[in-house]
Amino acid sequence: MNKKANTLFFVLGATVVNILFMTILFVAGLILIGQLPESVQENAGQILVIVPFFIAIGVSFFLYNRLMKYLTTKIDMDKYFHPIFSRRRTPPNNE
Repeated sequence: MNKKANTLFFVLGATVVNILFMTILFVAGLILIGQLPESVQENAGQILVIVPFFIAIGVSFFLYNRLMKYLTTKIDMDKYFHPIFSRRRTPPNNE
């Protein structure tokens, strides 16, 4: 495989892992909400669904960020992956 294919599979795999983190955390939050008394669930129903969603997004971003930092210390990214973003070339100064 070449660097571009490695980069494509790495980005796709990392995206799947991030979505799995978020889904697991969101479902865990909904399970915890299900344990609350019925009166609390009726009074604050919409908020109780929105809050775990945003918490799942935040925590999954944090976990994904930590995992990527760990992988960049263990793997030489330049050796195996093509850069996704390249630096812009500055035009020559024509004075």
